Amino acid sequence: MKFTILGKTKLKISRIGFGGWGIGGGAPVLRWADMWKADDKSSKESLLNAYDQGVNFFDTALVYADGHSERLIADTLKGKNIIVATKVPPKDWHWPARNKNINEVFPKDWILEKARESYKNLGNKTIDLLQLHVWLDDWFESEVWREAFAQIKKEGIARHFGISINDNDPNSALKLVGSGEIDTVQVVYNIFDQASRDKLFPLARENNIGIIARVPLDEGSLSGVFTSETAFNDWRKDYFTPDRLKIVVDKVNIMKRKLVNPERSMAQIALKYCLFKNGVDVAIVGMRNPKHVSVNIKSPNVKLSKGEIKYLDSQRWIRNFYPEDV
Repeated sequence: MKFTILGKTKLKISRIGFGGWGIGGGAPVLRWADMWKADDKSSKESLLNAYDQGVNFFDTALVYADGHSERLIADTLKGKNIIVATKVPPKDWHWPARNKNINEVFPKDWILEKARESYKNLGNKTIDLLQLHVWLDDWFESEVWREAFAQIKKEGIARHFGISINDNDPNSALKLVGSGEIDTVQVVYNIFDQASRDKLFPLARENNIGIIARVPLDEGSLSGVFTSETAFNDWRKDYFTPDRLKIVVDKVNIMKRKLVNPERSMAQIALKYCLFKNGVDVAIVGMRNPKHVSVNIKSPNVKLSKGEIKYLDSQRWIRNFYPEDV
């Protein structure tokens, strides 16, 4: 495993992080992201396998099965030297954010209450990174989030703070990131969705803000294992509708024919792409199966030529498959 420093936090983190949504078993407050059956035994094996192979960054959220993901991480990896990031859900339960009144989305008392819940779920241990689970730059001028973060730090609940940006809308946080007032930013970034590299990433680097990539495998399509007949038993049945799935699979298959060889899988290529110099500090990926861990942790060591990187740059695909929450 390779490591890096996460911006101004000074935290030394693994370049591949463990995404905790899948092991939670869904987020019931999202109407489009219904619950699914998560196997705790397999999840625990995956967590331990990841830790044993060098992963030390674990990203979760209070909303992932009402704290089950947080508790599972805390119980399974208790006493181990790990870095945990979690998230405060919006009070109006809307992903992406749409309400410009921060007092209806992240009032101070709500942020404090939910941060304390996560702190308890995580074993009453100071949270390394606490993030707001959505963001709008309309909230930037408000002192609410600043006061809440200051109080949380004073209480020893969390030491660093960041935001998780709305899906497919990296420009919705340019004012905040440009201010340098947060420690990290989490954003959708992968071979298809490269928009964050246009304005957000340069601003983040300029202000020494750590960059966390979520959905680096495009909800699994960039693992290269889907076919046009793949059936989903979770919320992805609405993300990869039959017509969309065929288009995605065709695109990925072309990449596979050009790039995959016995030394590197499509998943490893996709994760490596996120980690290049103009990319992110850490790519967080869901790993419900212990076997996935062993493949993904090798990604930072994958070699790609300049020509191959240029080809992957050309695969940028502007589209948004996420259902609009109501």
